Amino acid sequence: MARNLEGPAFYATGTRGPWRDLRAVLHPPYTAWLLSYVVLGAMLAARVNWTTLLATLVAFFLAVGVCAHALDELRGRPLGTQIPSRALWVASVIGFVGSVALGVVGTSRVGAGLLVFIVVGAGLVFSYNLELFGGRVHTDLVFALAWGAFPVLTSAYAQSSTLSPSALVLAFAAALISAAQRSLSTPVRLLRRQVTSVDGEMSFADGRVERIDRRMLMGPSERALRALSWAMMALAVAFVLARRGH
Repeated sequence: MARNLEGPAFYATGTRGPWRDLRAVLHPPYTAWLLSYVVLGAMLAARVNWTTLLATLVAFFLAVGVCAHALDELRGRPLGTQIPSRALWVASVIGFVGSVALGVVGTSRVGAGLLVFIVVGAGLVFSYNLELFGGRVHTDLVFALAWGAFPVLTSAYAQSSTLSPSALVLAFAAALISAAQRSLSTPVRLLRRQVTSVDGEMSFADGRVERIDRRMLMGPSERALRALSWAMMALAVAFVLARRGH
């Protein structure tokens, strides 16, 4: 059966309703993808503090999965949800306050240096998702650094109160992976949310002619995004299992 293309994202299709709206705003594959970076950053520590890792995961879920995504939906309703604006504001405030509170509590173990990550993270959430400063921060480069490199660096620092060369290399890798994610998702978002029709054809050397439609244009990128999101989660779980086994 052909997959339903109607919806603002491949994880938010089907009949409109509260569940679809909630699923859309939380961006499950991308939130899990980002949390995988948090896990991988922690795995670099000589000795993993699992309580700290759990707190870091919850903090990033609240900051990005809840707050950042709620703020993003408040700005122009790109997902077309019917969630009341007040509910989105409440969710963003709770997510932000909760994440900052966890970070502040964490300074008692990690040290005052963690405050730098808290301030930078808060700035990224608001400046990127609300497109402050005329949208100058809402760029592909900032996306790669904020949602790729930053989670790795924060998690690594929360574990050992320092940033090792391996953490910097992993952060660079995460930024590149997030840049690839952005390159795949940008045209898909355009097709799903703004393009109403596609008309064209491809002519092959053997004489075949195939129609170009939305499914053909979106399919490869969305399959790649699904595969990558699952791959990142599997990678994080594999490292956790390996560390827990020692």
